[in-house]
Amino acid sequence: MKTNSGAKKRFTLTGTGKIKRKHAYKSHILTKKSKKRKRNLTQTGLVHKSDLKNIKMLLALK
Repeated sequence: MKTNSGAKKRFTLTGTGKIKRKHAYKSHILTKKSKKRKRNLTQTGLVHKSDLKNIKMLLALK
């Protein structure tokens, strides 16, 4: 099974097997967003457990 190339660019696997992702809404129209909100969008997050199965299929991990 091939890896989805879009997912390959967006997600990374951590050492413990969790999947890291970036937050959305940080690319444009930043003037109306507060500094705190923009700062928090910069940080990475983890994929929610309800989405893990689909993401792992896209990354050909399972």
